[in-house]
Amino acid sequence: MDEDVQAAAARLVRRIKEGGHTITVAESCTGGLLSSAFTDIAGASSWFNQAWVTYSNEAKVNELGVKEESLDKKGAVSAEVAIQMAQGALMNANADIAISITGIAGPKNDGSSKKIGLVYVGIASKHWANAESTQIGGNRAENKIGFVHFALLSTIKRWDEAMVQAEESRRELERQKADEEAEKVQFELERQIREEAARDSAPWQDDSWDGETVVQDDSSLDNEVNWD
Repeated sequence: MDEDVQAAAARLVRRIKEGGHTITVAESCTGGLLSSAFTDIAGASSWFNQAWVTYSNEAKVNELGVKEESLDKKGAVSAEVAIQMAQGALMNANADIAISITGIAGPKNDGSSKKIGLVYVGIASKHWANAESTQIGGNRAENKIGFVHFALLSTIKRWDEAMVQAEESRRELERQKADEEAEKVQFELERQIREEAARDSAPWQDDSWDGETVVQDDSSLDNEVNWD
């Protein structure tokens, strides 16, 4: 396997293992090279369960749920199909992230108007999906290796972006929770102030009996009255 591909695969796998995630693959023109790059890494069974090589359009439809309408309108080598391949693999494998590769490796383009060396890589998780594309100039073998290398680098880039977004979302959620708690504390404080003000201004407050009023002894009155 190409050294650049091996290095990129190792970089991506480190990220996957750090979070305890799993990955799956759906390949077309690369015929299993990406899967091979992953399974060359020791311990792959803990994060790589299964993959698909859907070389024909029929296989893409039957195995990955790619829409025939997308194949007819966009062609197999398109962003739309790449995303659908990745999403289908993700669902079928119940993985955390999926990579798909669909391109034209050469030496011919089989009547397509698209150029030899064109590739689309689909990347999908349970929360997002996107496609990346590039044009590689080489023979069939070189293009296949180039496609795999591009897929790995694209996934690393998208993974890192997703991790940054996830961290920002986590911090924003923490800020919202902190603001909500502060609002609750402020509301309770204002409520107590209002209640104290209401008690202080109550009209019956001045006439209230504290239970300690001394009753006057009326026996002294008899001593001051003169009776005829």
